[in-house]
Amino acid sequence: MDMALNGLTDALSPSVILFVFLGILLGYAVGVLPGLNRPAALAVAVPLSYYMSPLAAVAFLIGIAKASGAGGATTAILLNTPGEPSSAPTCLDGYPLTKAGKGEKALKVALYGSVIGDLVGTLLLIAIALPLARFALRVGPVEMTAIMFLALTFIAALAGTSAIRGLIAGLFGILLACVGMDAETAMPRMTFDHVELMDGVPLLAVTVGMLAMTEMFIQAERLLLYGEEHSEFTEQPSKRDRGLSWPEFRRVLPTIMQSSGVGIVVGIIPGLGPTVASFLAYGLAKRTAKPDDCYGKGEIKGVAAAETADNVVTPASLVPLFALGIPGSVSAAVLIAAFMIHGVVPGPRMFEEHGQLIYGIYGSMLVASLLMLLVGRLGLVGFAQLTRVPVRIIIPIVIMLCMLGSYLETRSMFSVQLMFGCGVLGYLMHRFDFSRITFLIGFVVGPLFELSLRQSLIITNGDPQALLQHPVALGIVVVSLIALVSFLRKPS
Repeated sequence: MDMALNGLTDALSPSVILFVFLGILLGYAVGVLPGLNRPAALAVAVPLSYYMSPLAAVAFLIGIAKASGAGGATTAILLNTPGEPSSAPTCLDGYPLTKAGKGEKALKVALYGSVIGDLVGTLLLIAIALPLARFALRVGPVEMTAIMFLALTFIAALAGTSAIRGLIAGLFGILLACVGMDAETAMPRMTFDHVELMDGVPLLAVTVGMLAMTEMFIQAERLLLYGEEHSEFTEQPSKRDRGLSWPEFRRVLPTIMQSSGVGIVVGIIPGLGPTVASFLAYGLAKRTAKPDDCYGKGEIKGVAAAETADNVVTPASLVPLFALGIPGSVSAAVLIAAFMIHGVVPGPRMFEEHGQLIYGIYGSMLVASLLMLLVGRLGLVGFAQLTRVPVRIIIPIVIMLCMLGSYLETRSMFSVQLMFGCGVLGYLMHRFDFSRITFLIGFVVGPLFELSLRQSLIITNGDPQALLQHPVALGIVVVSLIALVSFLRKPS
């Protein structure tokens, strides 16, 4: 109780609230600007957290992650251009509402759905992360290896369009994580006589390159091929169409709660992410539609379903990160870099070693939900003006931030060169439909997976029959193999 009270007190300090507020503002800006997405923004912002306190740094990044999901609805509704892939279902009903003169009503539905979904996911994280962590502390290396094998199987199969390509990308990420000094033999592995690689491939350089730099390459390609697209914000004609009445809110509330459940399930399962959640929630809402609903023609329930599920994934994906040390999404994987910078290893021992920090993060997440509502409500129309920023201005600014962030991690130009190399690799993976999500999660989980696997081989003496003494691990392995076979049998 003392740790909880101290952590909540830390979360309510003016400095932490200020950083949460700045994160919310930056997150909204990132969500509104097409071409920038949540993981890319987090990757660029991680270096900014170097000189913050651990709580302020994590609160700042969580503010960005939360608000960017809500901000992505702005261009989806007003301009039929989703700020993020997860906002694509919002276009289906949001833009028809705008053409009907009800764009501001749609923005309000998206905002309220985002905030409610975010709050539900945060409360779920607070409720179940600690019990899961206590269970995880009783899990040995054999069981942990099986759990991560299961997680990587689902990530590889569901993160992209092809299970085989997903497996290749995930295994390549794990292979890259093996670069550096061997923890058991102290022998260098795949360093190619580069001293900078003795401690492994820098996490931030890979993350920034794969996400932010790759996105800038993609945007630059579109700019060169198609030029810039200019769109104008549609003004709303009447006060009634701009407002959201209480009966209308009551009408969409069941859809918001239903979509929150979808987002929770998707968020807890590693690798699925907000895009899967928003499409699933929209599909479920459309399947359970009433006769008078008009999905695809300007139905506010469709906006509520997509945006609620999109935003509940962010806090829900932190459940496996806090409880098991496995990132539930790319955003959660990027947050690992921020934790590592401040000497915190995500996983079940966080509750024992950094209990006050955990409760401070919980408090700051609740503060972020409130600030997201206030900032979103006050800046409802103003944020839309960011869509007027030309892409040709965005690209060089983001590239400069990528170079700065990569350099600050190691104070070496080698990291900058590596970041550009990862950007080129990410662009090629994008063109040939290999999942960058699977690659990054494989790279992040790789060291822990290798350590657990080596410990398991020592415990079992390399004998497969020893798994019979670990029935939980055996059951998870069987489920993983069945899932892997079923995924590979599906047409790619």
